[in-house]
Amino acid sequence: MSAILFLARHGSHAEVGHILSGRSQIGLSPAGRAQAASLALKCAFYGVREIQTSPRPRARETAEEIAAQLGLGVETAAALDEIDFGSWTGRRFADLDGDPEWRHWNERRSAACPPGGETMGAAAARIVEHLDRLAAEGRSHVLCVSHCDPIRGGIARYLGLNLDHVLRFDIDPASLSSLAIDASGGRLLRLNEVPQ
Repeated sequence: MSAILFLARHGSHAEVGHILSGRSQIGLSPAGRAQAASLALKCAFYGVREIQTSPRPRARETAEEIAAQLGLGVETAAALDEIDFGSWTGRRFADLDGDPEWRHWNERRSAACPPGGETMGAAAARIVEHLDRLAAEGRSHVLCVSHCDPIRGGIARYLGLNLDHVLRFDIDPASLSSLAIDASGGRLLRLNEVPQ
């Protein structure tokens, strides 16, 4: 039997699109809270039974909004944390654009590493290991609230895609992707579903 597991990116915050937030402590914006409320309705429709979250405030606040509407608790899981972007954390994307290391990171996610940070491979491995463990424990319909790059990396691993190609699909704020996972691997059911 396959476990159905859901990956949600946290809702919007004030830095989305112009600052590399990384493992900062920024929380949701009012728009992000509204997105989380809409996401809760989608999660109710899909029968979410458990909620886990990254320890970052923006992810935790998203998970708590959903949990409040579904009458569920929230468990923090370090494996769902954002990539550690090292010294790039808190930098403006406009400032990073001229950095050759940043360009290398975006062209070679399979090999590059942010200065003092974590590789895409390490982030993908930890989220896949976590999801595989949930499936092996027979836990299904678990919502895992995480971040864009770990979700992209995890999905790429299940699909057998090279991590250099993760920028070929989007994971929008407050989007929901789902996988069916069993001992033989994972199958993508939905990608980047954004509630209206």
